[in-house]
Amino acid sequence: MIEYLMVFPERDTAQFVADGLLEEGNFTEVRVVREALAGEDDAEAADWTVQVLLDTIDDPAGAVARALAERFGALAAEHDGWLDEHRSTAG
Repeated sequence: MIEYLMVFPERDTAQFVADGLLEEGNFTEVRVVREALAGEDDAEAADWTVQVLLDTIDDPAGAVARALAERFGALAAEHDGWLDEHRSTAG
């Protein structure tokens, strides 16, 4: 299984991105989660993540996983977010 995390400052944006991915139906799980940034004590500093899980891919270095990372990175950037590459891993 592999996980990708796209991070957005606004919940509405995260939900919009997640809804689009859910409509595709190609992913094991897509969900929006509020997550505090490392080292932040203020609840207002929490960002919204879109967690995408795929149980059909287990090699994060493989061509398909890299292509998805590029796609999700571009999708996140398009909506003023980013792909958390340190947390997007095989599980």
